[in-house]
Amino acid sequence: MDMTLADRIRVGIVGATVTPGGSGWGANAHVPALQALPDYQLKAVCTAHEETARTSAEKFGAELAFHDMKTMVAHPDVDLVAVVVRVPLHEQLVMAAIEAGKPVCCEWPLGANLAEATAMADRAKAAGLPTLVGLQARSDPAVMYARDLVANGDIGDIVTVNLKVMVDAITERGDGRIWQGIRANGANPMTIPGGHSIDALCHILGEFAEVSARVTTRIGMWKHAVTGDDFPVDAPDTVTAAGVLKSGAEVSYQVASVPFNASGTRLEIYGRKGTLVLTSKSVNIGPSQLHLAIGNATMAEIIPPDRYRLVSADMAAGPGRNVGQAYARFASALRSGKSDTPDFGDAVARHALIDAMERSHREGTVIRLA
Repeated sequence: MDMTLADRIRVGIVGATVTPGGSGWGANAHVPALQALPDYQLKAVCTAHEETARTSAEKFGAELAFHDMKTMVAHPDVDLVAVVVRVPLHEQLVMAAIEAGKPVCCEWPLGANLAEATAMADRAKAAGLPTLVGLQARSDPAVMYARDLVANGDIGDIVTVNLKVMVDAITERGDGRIWQGIRANGANPMTIPGGHSIDALCHILGEFAEVSARVTTRIGMWKHAVTGDDFPVDAPDTVTAAGVLKSGAEVSYQVASVPFNASGTRLEIYGRKGTLVLTSKSVNIGPSQLHLAIGNATMAEIIPPDRYRLVSADMAAGPGRNVGQAYARFASALRSGKSDTPDFGDAVARHALIDAMERSHREGTVIRLA
């Protein structure tokens, strides 16, 4: 991709719409992120219908509106394609962008399963195209700062790690979200809040060498918000795992969708010199908080230095903040040619860890990762 520093990266997004019925992540996270960044221009919007495409493009200030993905990705004024739709549609749309020779940003989970993610990563790599996957927790200032503190040895060699992710069970849903109760669709507490959180852990501390897990569905019935019908659920909502990182550190991990009073995410990192704790209601959305203690000192909050904040300070807190952080890092990577953001290969590694947990439960054994 030939680009000078003066250029704005022109983005075509599929999945940002002003009409009700969707998750809203494209409109509520990606659009404000792109609008806030001087390196980007939201050039085109693609939705399933011509009318909603025109309405959405006008609402978001995009010059071009499409209701056919192949037409959008082929347009010469679209430099980067952002795929922000339901997970089962990711592979089809990402492959269309790759075939058109366009760099791609795809939301997380990359695929509905490991095989889909691997296919997309392999195709993008073969085409030599830069990619970005929506693991935004890596771009949260607190996560970036924690990674550097660990790497710099501030808390010493890591001994033990504990990660707990408790999220609210949403047991009454309309068409826009009830599809997540189907395991094969790949969007559930294990892959989304759990996936973002375990990715933050791995980004800070390194990858797993082995893992043993239980993966279950504890809330097996939802209700359709419109029809009132019962909706059987087989998507995993509870995971309990133990593992060892390649560094040798022991990890305990729990993610669960609970009926009431979900406590969010808490990552405790115990080193030989001190302790680091990261807490967040949602680590991919943020903001996250860090507390540090050296030795037996009292835990105290630490604030990430300004160098970790890559979006404007006046940008409102919310879903767009960490998405904007990721886009800012990706722009730098596109122009320098040096990867600084999670790409499709990183997504495959995370899918592989999730797949290993599922296999561990099925087979009742410890799974060793490459």
